Amino acid sequence: MKTKIHPLLAIFTSLISLSTWNTWAQGSSGTFPNRPVTLVVPFTSGSGSDTIARIISPKLAERWKQAVVVDNRPGASGNLGADKVAKSTPDGYTLLMAIDTMTMTPAVYKSMPFDPINDLAPIARLAVATYAMAINNDVPAKDLPSLLNYIKNKPGQLNYGTPGNGTPHHLVMEYLKNLKGLDMLHVPYKGLAGAQTDLIGGQVQVMFATFNSLLPLGKGNKIKLLAVTGAKRSELMPDIPTFTEQGIPEMENLFPWYAVLSPANTPKDLQNKIYKDFSEVMQLEEIKKQLNEQGIFVRLSTSEQLKDLIKTDIDRWKKLVQQANIPTN
Repeated sequence: MKTKIHPLLAIFTSLISLSTWNTWAQGSSGTFPNRPVTLVVPFTSGSGSDTIARIISPKLAERWKQAVVVDNRPGASGNLGADKVAKSTPDGYTLLMAIDTMTMTPAVYKSMPFDPINDLAPIARLAVATYAMAINNDVPAKDLPSLLNYIKNKPGQLNYGTPGNGTPHHLVMEYLKNLKGLDMLHVPYKGLAGAQTDLIGGQVQVMFATFNSLLPLGKGNKIKLLAVTGAKRSELMPDIPTFTEQGIPEMENLFPWYAVLSPANTPKDLQNKIYKDFSEVMQLEEIKKQLNEQGIFVRLSTSEQLKDLIKTDIDRWKKLVQQANIPTN
């Protein structure tokens, strides 16, 4: 026998369910956050996204009055960390501290665990940086032209290290190899730290990486920095010439960007709150100063601008991979 439910009780129950759903669907932005927030960094410590996360997390914690946890999830060229966020509950408590690698991996991985356009909600681009070419101290090269000659005289004998397949470090080095007819072996690591350690130790002789990640090693004379991307030299190490100055203008406009994203279907008003809080923290003078000292520069965008940037870069890197004949996995 079926139990009859009073019509008024049924209506009341439906209203409560609808109210509960609306509260969740609206993101409860008025009370967000009421528990710790996790910033997922898809690379190892010392990477640009890790640097930004660790510099801004105390200020976000102050603003939110909740702990902000930096969770390093390296692997698969950033795909592991990004996939964790893409598959998280869209409630604002798990956010991705991304680098433009997320627009590159679709070009070199035949199968992706997530869709960077449809499975993640763009919040804002936060900052940009530059790239640098570095070599082990025992490599007999004083500048970029002498390095290129050295590589050409040792075809297939030198290694270059990267944090993994499909990372900017990988694609841009392959682009340079194709551009200059170089023959080097790619050695992918599970993160930047291992690649840097082996560059210092000489297991790999060359590396192309973000300038900010190589800066401490360069200043400490543990490696040699030979060139930086961009239109002008960095004020942090003004003795390092640009690629353009050394005859390779094609590298000038290559630069990394950093952004924050949430899982797709995160309520829009919650996205707006996260955008507002991140933007205000990024624009604090003390934050700008700390980031500038690391070679990272605040360049905020709207969510729509970031969305367009992601789509444009995905197309751009797919074309580059095809043109440079970069192998896919």
